[in-house]
Amino acid sequence: MPPSPASRPASPLRTERIAATPMAFVRAIVLGYEKYGVDPSNALKQAQITPSQLRRVDARITAGQMETVSAAAMQELDDESLGWFSRKLPWGSYGMLCRASITSPNLGVAIARWCRHHRLLTDDIVLRLERRGDVAHYLIEEKRDLGDFREFCLVTSLRFLHGFACWAIDSRIPLRNASFPFAPPPHEAVYPLLFPDQVIFNATHTGFSFDAQYLSMPLRRDESALRTMLQRALPLTILQYRRDRLLVQRVRELLRQRGAQLSTADALARELNISTRTLHRQLHDEGAALQNLKDHTRRELAIEQLRRSTRAIKQIARSLGFHNEKSFARAFRQWTGVSPSEFRKNTD
Repeated sequence: MPPSPASRPASPLRTERIAATPMAFVRAIVLGYEKYGVDPSNALKQAQITPSQLRRVDARITAGQMETVSAAAMQELDDESLGWFSRKLPWGSYGMLCRASITSPNLGVAIARWCRHHRLLTDDIVLRLERRGDVAHYLIEEKRDLGDFREFCLVTSLRFLHGFACWAIDSRIPLRNASFPFAPPPHEAVYPLLFPDQVIFNATHTGFSFDAQYLSMPLRRDESALRTMLQRALPLTILQYRRDRLLVQRVRELLRQRGAQLSTADALARELNISTRTLHRQLHDEGAALQNLKDHTRRELAIEQLRRSTRAIKQIARSLGFHNEKSFARAFRQWTGVSPSEFRKNTD
């Protein structure tokens, strides 16, 4: 199986104990058993899923249970696609995709290789990577009717690639959105856990989009790391990757572009589709602090405006998110040792 989101997930034990995976996905696995005429009882028993639980529409299982039932099914059926496609994907197929991509110079090449080599496994779905300006789009085109396997196939296929991409560059890749060409299912509430960004149902296509800057990031994993990851990749497919190596840069850009509107940690976190606590934690992981980033960005912008414009100091203060000219002058003196008016006078 391909890796998913994290070599170091934020609270693995706690996350694996939360019953968040919809039973609908387990029922899709059972459909695979029915397709091949195999009894699923052993896999369900290993995962401690009872027949009554399986029938409940609103039932949930933990990540650990999902790992157990999926791994058992893939090996018993010798099909890592669990019956989705017109032919089996034997055990190790997705590991082959990982190995074909892991030597790529950057993420863009790795995803392109993933898409190309996936066609060697099946042509029931076609994977495609497109770049439009500063946004990258990963798309799935259905070439045949997937029937009752459709939702589980499309959701899992997106998670496979996103997980591998995050793991390969050792960085969380925030999604701008994830789209699905079907109506919201009864377990719609689980989607924000799988795709913690904007989820669009009844879309024209299946896919997700993200900042194209991530495509140029080099891969940070080697064959040895890949072998280790593949020994237990399944539980990672539902955990979100913690580290974001571009987060500091993205925060700086937002502060430069919309610092006055995004002057608080809460506002920035909402814009980035993460919690305020996660924002502070991830910045700390990258050796940065939000207040330092805000001060540095404000200092740069203040100096630029004082040097290159004739705007009143009060207007500059307001554009940088300061409540008044006095608080701006106090901060500017701490940054430079002189007041804004003195700085402007000395640069004339």
